[in-house]
Parts: sequence; C-alpha cells; structure tokens
Amino acid sequence: MLLPNLYEVVNKEVDKDEAVSVTVRVNENHSVFEGHFPENPVMPGVCMLQIIKELCEQHLHTSLFLQKASQVKFTALINPNLHPQLRIHLAFNQDEETVKIKNTTTFLDGTVVLKCNAIFVERNRVHEND
Repeated sequence: MLLPNLYEVVNKEVDKDEAVSVTVRVNENHSVFEGHFPENPVMPGVCMLQIIKELCEQHLHTSLFLQKASQVKFTALINPNLHPQLRIHLAFNQDEETVKIKNTTTFLDGTVVLKCNAIFVERNRVHEND
C-alpha cells in the first residue's frame, strides 16, 4: 500500500476473474485529508487511482504500472465523513502485454463518483522495455 491505512477492504465479490467488486472503507482520520482540505476532507483523485491500481494488483497477484488512464470522470466529491464506504467495480480485459480495466466507483447508495478506463502493464515488463 502506497499510503498505509488509507482504506481497508470490507467485501470482495469476484465474477469469473473477468470482474471484481470491492467495498472499501476509507479512513477519515488519514493524514492525506489534513491538507485536502482542512475541515472539509475530500479524497484526492490521485489517491482513488492508486486504490484502483492496488485492488487490481491484489486481485491479479502481480505488480502493475499504470501506462494510461482515459475517460477519467469524477462526478462527485468523496468526503469520507459523509461516505466512508465506496464500492469499486473493476472489469478486466487482459492480453499478453496489458491489463485493461473499466472502473465504476460508487457510494453505497449507488451514486457514481468515478468512472475511468486504465491500461496497466506488469512491472517486470516495464523494465524489459528499457
């Protein structure tokens, strides 16, 4: 975990290795919220992308490098005091070189907060191409 104790996995549901839905609880007392923003905490977008990457790594049991993110749309602010739990749905499409994911992140009431597509490569493949 790049930011220890930022979140914990509460539940994980796997659909034939092609998709996974993970419910996470955000630690509203994490230091990242002290500067973003005092008295009105908001999850930084880069932290959400990191959580998605880490959940993909855990599910696929490999270390990944984000090659490209596209169609990244934040549609609601994630205030951990108001919505401490998030449902993160990841649909996978893998080939020999890349892992492509489509993500939809929602509050538990179904409100969409983030949609994005991402392409990852396994970390050892990154070094092979150097």
